[in-house]
Amino acid sequence: MIGVEWVRMMARYNAWQNEQVMSCVRHLPPDELTKDRGAFFGSILATLNHMVWADTSWMSRFDGGPGPDVPVEENTRCCLTIGAWEAARFQLDGRIKVWAAGLRELDLVGDLTWHSPTYNADYRKPMAICVTQLFNHQTHHRGQVHAMLTSIGLDPGITDLPFLPGS
Repeated sequence: MIGVEWVRMMARYNAWQNEQVMSCVRHLPPDELTKDRGAFFGSILATLNHMVWADTSWMSRFDGGPGPDVPVEENTRCCLTIGAWEAARFQLDGRIKVWAAGLRELDLVGDLTWHSPTYNADYRKPMAICVTQLFNHQTHHRGQVHAMLTSIGLDPGITDLPFLPGS
């Protein structure tokens, strides 16, 4: 289904896209970042926080490292400022790239089991599906952020995968 080279490419793509978002949002006033814009999580910052929370959850399942610092009920408030979000996002993107760099094809075979506090249930799903979910989820919510930024006249940059630097 997927291979390690795809995962590594998506890890680089994710970091590249997040860097573009960072450069776009870092100088926005706090009220612009927290204004409810009618998106699923409301604001730009809430959506960015949800992405950090979810990515941290998936990575804890993949690499055995720490999970989110806040419970699921607070997933949109894990970073109270854009500076805190930027630091968390930078660290998390590094974690994803390091994990991807160390992957073997065998690591993508078989099932992943975990307990979801969100649904209070145990799950067992193919590892390849779970890894795909990590990147698909990021792209989905980053698209929402892109739309919110565009609606206020900002250009978050090119998002097309063929233009990923180094590809």
